[in-house]
Amino acid sequence: MSNSQSPAWVTASVLIARIILIGMFAMAVAFKLMGPSATAGFIASAGFPAPMLLAWLAIIFELALVASLITGLWYSETTLLGAVYVVFLAFAFHGPSHWTDDKGLEFGAFMSHFPFAAAMLYAAANGAGDFAFKSSSLLRRAN
Repeated sequence: MSNSQSPAWVTASVLIARIILIGMFAMAVAFKLMGPSATAGFIASAGFPAPMLLAWLAIIFELALVASLITGLWYSETTLLGAVYVVFLAFAFHGPSHWTDDKGLEFGAFMSHFPFAAAMLYAAANGAGDFAFKSSSLLRRAN
């Protein structure tokens, strides 16, 4: 949709939503980059093999997600993958198998992933809005 077709509040809302998602994932990447060993330790504590490799793969994926959120390139694909990734993280690191000592804290961490997944699914279905590169999605036709 071009600016002439979108009401200003729609354009602003989509842009603000993208900025919020960019901020959340950029912070996640920054924390991982500040301590990849700590990230690997967290991954190992959940029982995954090759934790340092997985930590770096998470960093690379989240950087690609941030780049897509910023530019709008392959937006539907990356936000769809981002939704799957966020739900995976919820179950892998905060799911019911982790609800032992502090159930409230882990349950809250688990549940906090689902609004992000919902936002990512909505973004995947509706696109990046007016402030994005066009014709870069395999799932959505360019306008």
